[in-house]
Amino acid sequence: MSNPASSIRIGTMVSASGGKAAERIGQIADMGFESFEPFFWQTTNGQDLAELGKRCVEAVAGRDITISTLGMFGNPLEETDMDLQTLQGWKDCIDNAHHFGATCVAGFTGRIRNKPLTDSLPRYREIWSELAKRAADKGVKIAFENCAMDGNWQTGDWNIAHNPDAWELIFNETPDDHIGLEWEPCHQMVYLIDPIPQIRKWAHKFFHVHGKDATIRWDVIKEHGIFGKHPFVFMRTPGFGDTNWTDVISELRLAGWSGSIDIEGWHDPVYRDALEMTGQVHGLNYLKNCRGGDFVIDPQ
Repeated sequence: MSNPASSIRIGTMVSASGGKAAERIGQIADMGFESFEPFFWQTTNGQDLAELGKRCVEAVAGRDITISTLGMFGNPLEETDMDLQTLQGWKDCIDNAHHFGATCVAGFTGRIRNKPLTDSLPRYREIWSELAKRAADKGVKIAFENCAMDGNWQTGDWNIAHNPDAWELIFNETPDDHIGLEWEPCHQMVYLIDPIPQIRKWAHKFFHVHGKDATIRWDVIKEHGIFGKHPFVFMRTPGFGDTNWTDVISELRLAGWSGSIDIEGWHDPVYRDALEMTGQVHGLNYLKNCRGGDFVIDPQ
């Protein structure tokens, strides 16, 4: 995709845990997606990632589609059997990213469960300093999704990289240039943080962007607050939420950012289940419109 207007690609995530990632990519590759992020939930289930990567690349053969990022989501800081599988999954994804054509592996930092966020920092430094070296040797970037997974500063189960104060802490612990963020506006909006100013300050640390939005129900907040029985925010597919993605993409361009915005589906309360791909294709076309067209006049 040599057109500078299209230096930001619009794609989607594809589950890889069940062994059908390549087949799913093949099924939807002609819907207009320009990139894919195969992702694992907690474990790779013992899959041969080199072989899977080759099959995923074959599934997009002949199309201008990239696989720039792999996802490995779980808690690599704790030591239950599943946590150790997540840690091994990170190592395997880093080692085999090149088979997918990927240069980034994204996921959660992990967390010492049910403890204040700062209690996780020593273990974070221990695990991620080693993984950072491994990634550097492979020419791979590490990106932490800014998702709280219902945690907060005082307690949580999965991730500490969920707000700017935490980013300051973790990047101080691992000041490596190739450790950054898999950012999305939704995960800031659900905590009533304005995402736009973050782009201006943090875009240099955005290695991958998720296409997910949110609808804040201000009428509910005014009447019931944010801790009542009524949900005050919904996660949405782009095009159905409150975010002006034209502004988001413009700010990303102003910061010199390029890369993939991959839609994270399966959260929208309306466009889900049988309507999942209806919502995703709408989101795909909406984000392409926000990005701008594919026609550029040579100034020369």
